[in-house]
Amino acid sequence: MEWIERLNNAINYIEEHITEDLDYEQVAKVACCSTYHFQRMFAYMANIPLSEYIRRRRMSLAAVDLQFGEEKIIDIAMKYGYTSPTAFNRAFQSVHGIAPSLIKKGSSQMKSYPPISFKITIKGVEALDYRIEEKESFRIIGVSQPLHKEIEKNFTIVPQMWQESVMNGTIPKLAAMMNHHPMGLLGVSTCNDDEEWRYFIAVSSSLPTDKTLEEYLVPAATWAIFTGSGTGQSIQELEQRIVTEWLPSSGYEYANAPDIEVYLNADPDNAQYEVWIPVTKR
Repeated sequence: MEWIERLNNAINYIEEHITEDLDYEQVAKVACCSTYHFQRMFAYMANIPLSEYIRRRRMSLAAVDLQFGEEKIIDIAMKYGYTSPTAFNRAFQSVHGIAPSLIKKGSSQMKSYPPISFKITIKGVEALDYRIEEKESFRIIGVSQPLHKEIEKNFTIVPQMWQESVMNGTIPKLAAMMNHHPMGLLGVSTCNDDEEWRYFIAVSSSLPTDKTLEEYLVPAATWAIFTGSGTGQSIQELEQRIVTEWLPSSGYEYANAPDIEVYLNADPDNAQYEVWIPVTKR
């Protein structure tokens, strides 16, 4: 229950600062987790990215302000963080389907998105197979790219990385260098608040690298390790179930360590994989 209360406290913080330049790191601190993990939890539980939720809330409040007719459109735009009338108009229309000027004239239909409130619901009809393991730090080698602080913007970066790594021969090169547990091709998100966010396609290895590869030391941590199989979409569904079904009642919370996807075979249509979530006891 404490975990759900933290999420709701973060929502309250957003509401109290909705007209300010919201700092995602500060919002996440209210929820007592990293910026990355807060955005993941929010998106999986609310079925909407955090940035989109904030935009909808602002446009809902902007519509109310416009109905009162006491402020100019440009002033309302500035109030909710839009220095450009064009950008505000575009955002407003994407939410309400009409221009803000029509609201000022009255009798227009608008949408209202009230604040989200989280609560525990009964789920978990299907079993989740997992184990808890403590691991010493281990070295990975591979290729990486920086990630955006709004995690939904990375949904194009990561798939493109995998596609390029297949086409340019990086995947078989890495597979040949794998010699340490976990024995699989790794997708590693190093997204804590103390370093640049990066995504690695890598393997665990003690072999020396050439100039085309990077290395990263995964810190010692306790991991909740979930097993699954199926297509690439299946791993996303598993990750959503971990956050919405397992984590709230597990007695654990996210720790400050990378998220790891371990691909145990090379068949994209019938993949065998593990999802490693860094955890600490509440």
